[in-house]
Amino acid sequence: MPDSRTSKETGFGEVVYETTVLKDFLSLIKMGIVNSNLITAFTGIWLALYFNGQSFLGNIDTVLYALSGSALVIAGSCAINNFYDRDIDHIMERTKTRPTVTGRMNPIQALWIGVLLLAFGFIMLSMTTAAATLIGLIGVITYVFLYTMWTKRHYTLNTVVGSISGAVPPLIGWAAVDADLSVTAWVLFMIMFIWQPPHFLALAMKRVEEYRAAGIPMLPVIHGFAVTKRQMMVWVICLLPLPFYLFQLGAAFIILATVLNIGWLVIALSGIGAKDDLKWAKWMFIYSLNYLTILFVAMVLFTIN
Repeated sequence: MPDSRTSKETGFGEVVYETTVLKDFLSLIKMGIVNSNLITAFTGIWLALYFNGQSFLGNIDTVLYALSGSALVIAGSCAINNFYDRDIDHIMERTKTRPTVTGRMNPIQALWIGVLLLAFGFIMLSMTTAAATLIGLIGVITYVFLYTMWTKRHYTLNTVVGSISGAVPPLIGWAAVDADLSVTAWVLFMIMFIWQPPHFLALAMKRVEEYRAAGIPMLPVIHGFAVTKRQMMVWVICLLPLPFYLFQLGAAFIILATVLNIGWLVIALSGIGAKDDLKWAKWMFIYSLNYLTILFVAMVLFTIN
């Protein structure tokens, strides 16, 4: 493997080496995705404990096993995704510096890191419930095989297929505590599932020429911005009724979630007459990130006794 250090010259003519091993590892496992998914997994755990009348500290072992297992499974899946996509990642600006593209990490090494992370992740999840382990496996199969290796390069539905795997973390968290998934657990899944298409389609609009160059059939590449914006609006509309299924979280939460949904819908509707589609897509993307964080953090905050 090439030297994994970068150098810079100081004002005194010395060359100081900065290791990039950790940076490359975090890039390989897509740490940003791991972190965002851990928020939703934690919310699933928290709400399962809350609705089952169980203590958080009294189940801290389950919490740690579920979170570490989820993190490792997600990280392993992302590492394998990087291994598989190394032939196209060099074309896209946001992925061309990944270690599997630059040569700082051997592809086979990246693959084995992914496999080992998955193995340890499933061991952690198996310390909770069989249901949590099975849901984790479904998420991996969906992301690695159905999304990365199949639909991503062949169908515009790739975003929808990928949304399945992205929606399982709160289910894993809930199932780690309560294997009998309640309606609330499935509502968390649906929120995550429906949230992802408008989020990632906004990114696809911003990076449309990169996807086109890489031969990835994202919706804006194949059908253009107008169709993409209409579909994004429909997905946002589908979020509107979901907070009302979480009435047990209280009126304040329902009001907050509804305001967030209406705010997103207003931005989506503004895209119909938007003169600058890329600027509009940027705002849709930024709003979607804040929407998810605020919504899932609120679920925890509104249930703290």
